[in-house]
Amino acid sequence: MAEGVLVIGEMQDGELLGQTREMLGAARRIADGLGGLVNLALFGEGAEGLAQQGIEAGADLVYTEDNADLTEYLPERWLQAAQTAVDFADPEVILIATTTPGRDLAPRLAFRLNSAVAMDVLEFEVKDGGVLWTRPCYGGSARAVVRINAAPQIATIRAKSQEPLEPDASRTGDTIPLGVELDTASEREKLTNKEVVEAEGIQLEDADIVVSGGRGLGGPEGFQVVEQLATVLGGAVGASRAACDLGWYPPSQQVGLTGKTVSPDLYIAVGISGASQHMSGMAGSKTVVAINKDPESTMVKSARYALVGDYKQAIPALVEEIRKLKS
Repeated sequence: MAEGVLVIGEMQDGELLGQTREMLGAARRIADGLGGLVNLALFGEGAEGLAQQGIEAGADLVYTEDNADLTEYLPERWLQAAQTAVDFADPEVILIATTTPGRDLAPRLAFRLNSAVAMDVLEFEVKDGGVLWTRPCYGGSARAVVRINAAPQIATIRAKSQEPLEPDASRTGDTIPLGVELDTASEREKLTNKEVVEAEGIQLEDADIVVSGGRGLGGPEGFQVVEQLATVLGGAVGASRAACDLGWYPPSQQVGLTGKTVSPDLYIAVGISGASQHMSGMAGSKTVVAINKDPESTMVKSARYALVGDYKQAIPALVEEIRKLKS
């Protein structure tokens, strides 16, 4: 009988991804309610060496496939590895991060397992022997609570929506090699090129404060002002799809359905009208501040606080006041 939770983890630069630690915290809370173990699966070169990190972060069992062929995400290879991990763990619940690989893998795995997936989950509740998943809908303007009447139920978890456990070096657990036999003969995709974007400072997905700019900045030079505000607040800089499409800011910093999903404590939107795709990408933000000339824009209407006016005048004054407070 299926029981417990399986987390499909990710690794980066020799460490567990932050979202993986958050999911292990969520998995522990689900397992405490439903019963069973917290299982972690890691794929790629160096996976076995990170097993202890996973145990310290809350896993009881870590399934590893230390294979260089799985280091880069390729859908069919990861699907084979995930299927093997599911066969080993026989979980009732599978958690996958809402990352670029996760958003692709989750529906593929759900189809393979004849199950269903709740995408971009913000909250959950263990109730009546099952799990209720809360996710944004209608471009982030509302939330839906869903129950998956299939097993194993799968959910992708939005970054920073869950609290990780405090690492505990005294925890013990077992590491089990999966021994995945990859069938590469029938693969329909291959990695032809990878462009690494060098990022300095706080990563967008991990930032507690995000300052984003949009087409309302009027040009790429407007992002210099946005960067000043982000720097004085100790936050990260984001951008709308419109600004990225115009070449004003790197696509790696795009916030939205086709970019990155963020859930900061404070989100400041400068010159962003509030298209549904962008609103969905920052729907998990705890406090939203809009700076915009248009009082009728969706972003201004949906923000907790709004400053209606020219950002070229508002932001320098705001930066100066913040500096005074800090000094």
